[in-house]
Amino acid sequence: MSPPRTRVLWLTKGLGRGGAEQLLVNGARHVDRTRFDVEVAYVLPWKDALVPDLREAGVTVHCLGDRPPPSDRTVRGRRADGGAPDRADRAWPLRLRRLVTARGYDLVHTHMPVPAVAARVLARGTVLVHTEHNLWHRYRAPTRLANSWTYHRNSAVIAVSRAVAGTIDPARLPRGRAGVAPLRVIYHGPDLGGVLPGAGARERARRLLDLDPDGFAYGVVANFTPKKDHAGLLEAHALLRRTEPGARIVLVGLGPLEAALRERASRPDLAGSVVFTGSRGDVPELLPGFDVFALGSRQEGLPVALMEAMATGLPVVVTDVGGMPEIVTDGVEGRVVRSGDPAAFAAALAEAAADPALRGAWGQAARLRSRTFDVAGAQARIEDVYREVLAL
Repeated sequence: MSPPRTRVLWLTKGLGRGGAEQLLVNGARHVDRTRFDVEVAYVLPWKDALVPDLREAGVTVHCLGDRPPPSDRTVRGRRADGGAPDRADRAWPLRLRRLVTARGYDLVHTHMPVPAVAARVLARGTVLVHTEHNLWHRYRAPTRLANSWTYHRNSAVIAVSRAVAGTIDPARLPRGRAGVAPLRVIYHGPDLGGVLPGAGARERARRLLDLDPDGFAYGVVANFTPKKDHAGLLEAHALLRRTEPGARIVLVGLGPLEAALRERASRPDLAGSVVFTGSRGDVPELLPGFDVFALGSRQEGLPVALMEAMATGLPVVVTDVGGMPEIVTDGVEGRVVRSGDPAAFAAALAEAAADPALRGAWGQAARLRSRTFDVAGAQARIEDVYREVLAL
């Protein structure tokens, strides 16, 4: 008789289209279902775009928050005036405690700091593993303080990059038993189904994006939040257009800064050169339409969108923050430039625009580097952590 499967809950803040959320979907497709029964719980009910993907992967999903009442201030999970959506109701931690008790999970694996703190306080007697997606010092002061008070409750911590791991206070790490490393780095990866762009992929993508078949176009996949610095990217784009007036930039995503970005894009130096696609579920089909993938973030853990772009064979231009320099070598897969320097970013884009052969070499190197982004292997290593902390 086979041993009973280990019951695991993955806990996160939301399931909207974002890098950390997509990692859950990717991992769910590669769970060893002979050993683990994984379910997912999330707090923010309006961030649910990826719920169907998880259910399609055979995962039971629980929403811990009550859906806020209909309001003309809320549009697609964000306020119509561009502000943050209404906060989750305050009863969700109690629902979390009831869920953990009722379902009898052997282990809770947390993602995002606020749900993680709640689990550490309320899920007493349950083994906890936490994945750190962001640089610790970038959290707001109350979040850092709550983490400091509760972090030792974890049995193990996983960081998505060495840069992220380096910001975690060693004094707060769990003091586990011998043979269980309190902190380890596991690089995740995209899940493109093993399918690389084929003949005609660029032409199809350009038609979807309404781009000139032969013009220089680059893009970014990231929600419109301050840390992604789309404003700086648009300033770089304006500088680029002085030498490449036909260049176009594609912005895939949504977020609270969209109105301000659209206003900037409407000014004469950018008018007609910026494509807003909204949130898209067909990003792998759009990426072949880019000549370059660009990400001008001011802070990062290790963005899944960047790994997806490299796996597609795109050359990249990124900033020197978080884990991005760990997977992009300047001059090999593309360019790594200073964060917050639109002129340097524009110069890197201009270099790529002027030399198709160079773009091709960078793209080949990016695809080669992407072979180390193994989503199935990452999930297997995560399950090794589960076995260690549960002594399976």
